[in-house]
Amino acid sequence: MRTVTGPTDHVVVVGAGLSGLACALHLLGAGRRVTLVERDAGPGGRAGRARLGEYLVDTGPTVLTMPHLADEAFAAVGESLGRHVELMPLHPAYRAGFADGTSLDVHTEADAMEAEVRRFAGPAEAAGYRGLREWLERLYRAQMRRFIDTNFDSPFQLAHPDLARLAALGGFGRLDGRIGRFLSDARLRRVFSFQALYAGVAPARALAAYAVIAYMDTVAGVWFPKGGMHALPRAMADVAAGAGAELRWSAEVSALERSAGRVRAVRLASGEGIPCDAVVLTCELPAAHRLLGRAPRRPVPLRHSPSAVVLHAGTDRTWPHLAHHTLSFGAAWERTFDELTRSGTLMSDPSLLITRPTTHDASLAPPGRHLHYVLAPCPNTSVGPSAAAWRDLGPRYRDSLVAELERRGLDGFAASVEEELLVTPLDWTAQGHAAGSPFSVSHTFAQTGPFRPRNLVRGLDNVVLAGCGTTPGVGVPTVLISGKLAAARVTGGRTRVTRAGRSPEHRPSAPTGAGAHDPS
Repeated sequence: MRTVTGPTDHVVVVGAGLSGLACALHLLGAGRRVTLVERDAGPGGRAGRARLGEYLVDTGPTVLTMPHLADEAFAAVGESLGRHVELMPLHPAYRAGFADGTSLDVHTEADAMEAEVRRFAGPAEAAGYRGLREWLERLYRAQMRRFIDTNFDSPFQLAHPDLARLAALGGFGRLDGRIGRFLSDARLRRVFSFQALYAGVAPARALAAYAVIAYMDTVAGVWFPKGGMHALPRAMADVAAGAGAELRWSAEVSALERSAGRVRAVRLASGEGIPCDAVVLTCELPAAHRLLGRAPRRPVPLRHSPSAVVLHAGTDRTWPHLAHHTLSFGAAWERTFDELTRSGTLMSDPSLLITRPTTHDASLAPPGRHLHYVLAPCPNTSVGPSAAAWRDLGPRYRDSLVAELERRGLDGFAASVEEELLVTPLDWTAQGHAAGSPFSVSHTFAQTGPFRPRNLVRGLDNVVLAGCGTTPGVGVPTVLISGKLAAARVTGGRTRVTRAGRSPEHRPSAPTGAGAHDPS
């Protein structure tokens, strides 16, 4: 593995999102001095927090999977995730509602899910689910350490027996077709393939290897941190400070001072320069490229994932058929993905993610009130309406989205809203997200693994990238890995886990008193 050359005693990490915080903790655990600079007033990045009156809103991801990856970062400095964040396992992980009026609870425990599939679609599909689950577990084992949790220096690193294992598992076929080998019910196939949207690829065109995301969602477990998802970056920042990191809030980086092929200091917009031995840039790729003065040459331009419209609504009521996470599928499927990725039109029959965080933490809203987070995928600004077009389009789309929610059983939703925040591609663009998409560079084959933008910067000996635009990709688990991989580029190997006996596959159990909760 190639690493940063020369001294690395003092590292400046730019950006206090999940990747930057994970990187800082792993660097601290390896004995480096760390200065973390963040343009916002506090940590989180995409996993931020907004206040709407008396409502506390997570502005980024709402689904937490693979929490052992966060625990690895805490463990690097002798701490544990469970000591700082109360995790509540979600049972079910999701509730899926379909256009025909049927619904399915998605459990991550095998026996519970098999029984639910049998109730929903019969014994043959239940047997198919067991086979699918076994395949997902094997797929995960074949990919995780060799193709996800690894630093690539060359495509030749793919030449490994695990590649043959992945091929033998059908990982290079199409996702939709592979899921269809186990499940014939179209509704069930959606539950195990909609995750391809996270990767920015339609299930009919996505590699079956991307089913590893479905493994994380439907097998490995889904958790909710008490206090909301923002509790995770907040705790990581507190632990980093306790381990000796210098945290600089409201500190925007304006330039990198360099000489002889190295960055010597990070210049802030205030004019202050912070001398350093190495730099980790976790900001958006366009921002990183501006600081570096150039973008890497690629044979074809980067393609970005679809974007999303998010409606955060504080309401005076809720609806009993909602779970903590509810997938509301429209009747259309293939057409939906074509609209999102090719024709660039808004979904004519939308599939939505509705999250109700007050299911498990009523303190996020005033007494007797509720929070609802409604995510509607939409085309990014490269293939769909421009960022500027969303100034007029946004309010109209909000109204059509609310009307659709009411048609799907959330009667009186419009009248129930007390506080709201609408986020569109216009807002994502203003935050610096390329193509107006918070989901960054899509995971086409040409933008995955060794073909994804690499985390070492050519021409500079001491600069590393981290975040969803680089290795290994988009999503909470992968950006946590990204921070760890960036730290390894600085330290020369895997950063140590300081608590004896901890396996890298360890999955923390719920803290005392945080058992299963009924989401309905």
